[in-house]
Amino acid sequence: MKSVVPCFAVVGHPNEGKSSVLSTLAEDDSVRVSPVPGETIECRDFPVVIDGREIIRFIDTPGFQNPRNTLRWMQHYQGAAEDLVQEFIRAHEQDPVYRDDCELMSPLLRGAGIIFVVDASRPLRNVDRAEMEILRLTGRPRMAIINSKGDDTAYLAQWRNEFRKNFNSIRIFNSNRATYAERIELLESLKAIDQELQGVLEMVISAFRKDWAARNQMTADAIVTMLIKILSHRMIQPCPEDSDEKAIREDLYKKFLSSVHREEQKTHQQIRSYFKHNIFTYDLPVHSILQEDLFSQRTWKILGLSRSQLVMAGALGGAAIGAGVDVAAAGITFGVFSAAGGAIGAAGAALKGKGYLSGARLLGMKLDHQDLQIGPVKNIQLLYILLDRAQIFYSQIINWAHGRRDYAEGQSTHDERAMNLVYTKDWDRSARQTCESFFKALQQDTELEQEKTTAALKKLLATCLDSVSRDQIKDKAAP
Repeated sequence: MKSVVPCFAVVGHPNEGKSSVLSTLAEDDSVRVSPVPGETIECRDFPVVIDGREIIRFIDTPGFQNPRNTLRWMQHYQGAAEDLVQEFIRAHEQDPVYRDDCELMSPLLRGAGIIFVVDASRPLRNVDRAEMEILRLTGRPRMAIINSKGDDTAYLAQWRNEFRKNFNSIRIFNSNRATYAERIELLESLKAIDQELQGVLEMVISAFRKDWAARNQMTADAIVTMLIKILSHRMIQPCPEDSDEKAIREDLYKKFLSSVHREEQKTHQQIRSYFKHNIFTYDLPVHSILQEDLFSQRTWKILGLSRSQLVMAGALGGAAIGAGVDVAAAGITFGVFSAAGGAIGAAGAALKGKGYLSGARLLGMKLDHQDLQIGPVKNIQLLYILLDRAQIFYSQIINWAHGRRDYAEGQSTHDERAMNLVYTKDWDRSARQTCESFFKALQQDTELEQEKTTAALKKLLATCLDSVSRDQIKDKAAP
């Protein structure tokens, strides 16, 4: 027996945010969102597909064009109540004046539920009351969404009081700032509009949650794969005796950094695609740590070392390489330079030129006979830096509602704290031990140990990502 796919028509007056709400609910950034009233002139289906199976469908509809006349016709209708919508369409489908109204009601004729969207920043009008009464007369299960685009709540009580007369459920929903948790809450509320929908919507919500967990696991896998590639990467370039060794070192270093940046960007793009941001470009704010170069002093100061630690690292870098000095013993804390209880070889991080770290010491550059080699990475702190940057990117992507379209207009406001969180700072000893074991296995190049520690790190990271999405702060500034 074919399972029933719940279907909801998103309706309302033009330019009230219908398309934006639908885009966010369906996680589909291809929905046309425009400030121009009446842009939507035909119904368009947006199915939500998980594991190849459609689980719910949302329908974008034209706005009401003739609500007063439509309501007048319905109030004078003498036929069976269950035939009202069908008879209205039959009576008006050839009249161009009612084209949008007939198009709007066609999904209701096919059994769709109703999600009525209004803009809470304006006062209630008589035409709104007419639209609500039309929807009530259709007899379809219905929810009202107050699309709160900003912080203006002056008319909120007015809207709520009117909605209680006409709708089975009411939700305040900011389509530009809605988090995953808020989308789930809205689906939970939809269960209340019709008892017959409860069972199927339970399955929809369960599918959404399982899909989210699967996305988090894919994200964790992608991040750990990135770590393996970057931390174990090495480059070798010939360096004959009569060559300019300094120039070759600088060139090799630039090539190495370029490959690291490409790998990080590729991973961030993967994360972006997992959460269905496929069409529009998400530009991070200028103050985001993700806009900083991975090896800049600011990046490491915010996500890794304090300024005093940076200076200490620079002072001890050469000694650590030449004499095996334990930099951890100089007051630089565990997890910064030390791993598995001891100092990492070649762990200096001296500052050099324009605020960049010394790549030779950080990455382990050495001259072996006539070949110059850079990598693999010798400092475990780079692992933590990459983990933090990936989790910051993840937190921004999952909180970027698909209905938003302000990225190209400089309108978005970002939470400075959220953009520069040091997620790994508060990890407990067990979590850090997992990272250390993973890093050590990469250093020792032992296949069996790498498989075990890689699986452990993926599990840890998936748990952390689940925690990030559970702990979303609903009243924070939108990312």
